[in-house]
Amino acid sequence: MARNVYITSAEGNTGKSTVALGLLAALRRTGRNIGVFRPVSRTGGDSDYILDLLLDELGDHGPATDFVGVSHEDVHADPNAALTRIVAHYNALARQFDVVVILGSDYSDVSTPTELSYNARIAANLGAPVLLVLGGRQHDENPPADTHVFTGVARGPEEMALAAEIAIAELRDEHAHLLAVVANRVSPDRLTEIEAAIVGAVDDGTKVPVWCIPEDTVLVAPTLRALLDAMDGSLYRGDPELLDREALDVVVSAMSMENVLPRLVEGAAVIVAGDRSDVLLAVLMAHGSGTFPALSGMILTGGFPISPAIERLVSGLESDLPVITTRLNTFETVLRITRTRGRLAAESRRKRDLALSLFARHVDGDELLALVDAAHDEVVTPLMFEYRLLERARSDIRHIVLPEGDDDRILRAASILLQRQAARLTILGDTASVADRAERLGVDISGANIVSPHDPELVARFASVYAALRAHKGVTLERARETVTDVSYFGTMMVHLGLADGMVSGAAHTTAHTIRPAFEIIKTMLGVSIVSSVFLMCLEDRVLVYGDCAVNPNP
Repeated sequence: MARNVYITSAEGNTGKSTVALGLLAALRRTGRNIGVFRPVSRTGGDSDYILDLLLDELGDHGPATDFVGVSHEDVHADPNAALTRIVAHYNALARQFDVVVILGSDYSDVSTPTELSYNARIAANLGAPVLLVLGGRQHDENPPADTHVFTGVARGPEEMALAAEIAIAELRDEHAHLLAVVANRVSPDRLTEIEAAIVGAVDDGTKVPVWCIPEDTVLVAPTLRALLDAMDGSLYRGDPELLDREALDVVVSAMSMENVLPRLVEGAAVIVAGDRSDVLLAVLMAHGSGTFPALSGMILTGGFPISPAIERLVSGLESDLPVITTRLNTFETVLRITRTRGRLAAESRRKRDLALSLFARHVDGDELLALVDAAHDEVVTPLMFEYRLLERARSDIRHIVLPEGDDDRILRAASILLQRQAARLTILGDTASVADRAERLGVDISGANIVSPHDPELVARFASVYAALRAHKGVTLERARETVTDVSYFGTMMVHLGLADGMVSGAAHTTAHTIRPAFEIIKTMLGVSIVSSVFLMCLEDRVLVYGDCAVNPNP
């Protein structure tokens, strides 16, 4: 089975795509066959840009949908069914690779307070150690005046330590194994003290490594193209290729020309009211002068037409600075810009190179790879156990008889086994009654063979054999005919005569009633005088097998 690691966070905008990309690059250097898996992806037709980024880094690959488990919508509709599908899809994918990097959900859809818990459940059921990513920034509806428009409010050491404690407790509640912690987007001048605070929060004797990656404005800054899309704008002037340049800051020019110019900063997008032609010209001239900061672009609000005279002046400046026009007013424009986040996308080579550089400088890649290789999770969840059991069953399909066809639980279970193609089934009972009950329950057992335990031909055949086997006990043919119509005896005779490979019973019958026919007909192996039974006890994080619980009082 492939090695794996599960990258997740407790909130959105932690920049875990940087961590995933860095880990992927480190793994690729080992020469192993690397795969990626996205258990839960965004709902709807929008592309999953993080998955696209990782697949692009790997190079040759199939459709992105091959690497996705389920959608957010699937999880909200039925979390348990979604988890079952995730486990099945992952295991089918993992066979193709040496190592699989699993990227948790990114809180981009309708997130809930339990999203980290669900990611932890997935990790535990995939047997994947967790690389926890903490965010060094927090979203604040009313940030301090000096807060950068795209970076948000920085968290201090105490806040980061508390965030680590809460997230790790949630992971452990779901029996997920913590591999390491990466605090991303941390204040560059507080790396050491924040790392120490997190180490103190997670240190429980396990020596979990902690690394901190500093915030970099370029990684979180949106491109001019992203801003254009956000405000439904259009390019009025400038080089279209420069739309892929990041807007490192925003300057709102709600003032006269002489007051705007001193406020210009390097790489900023300047918002100008479309009827302020003086500011428009001044900003274009400042950008090309060499004595003012170089800008990323300009946004003209209000949808006002540019007069022919101003058009001539703008053309004469021959500036390549992208100028975007939008019909939105200045307030709405600013609002949309502040809600636009920079993406580490596949097409952004500059951001990719920067992300890889930051990861390589601040995370010990060799130690992290050693942890991934050494990780061996002892947890075997009931879902993992069930999946492996069904896989073994599918690899060698057998014919099983289910004697208790009048039990609703058996009919439901039969439907599941047929749907998962785990066995060929024969269900005992009246054909019409069993089929009618299945229809009322809404389960499909059309793939099963329904046999009546009163079938004249089979009863005659079974009675003859049973009477011969039990003749030394004085069993007559008449008594044998009566005995084999009991579903437990009928099913056992099917196994004995090779009409089925096995029998599963006991849901509606006692243990004694279930195993007595096997004692009388099949018997034990030579030299064996007792039989044993086991119970499979499914706990949250393991499956225990209890032996000799029902048959042998003194084993």
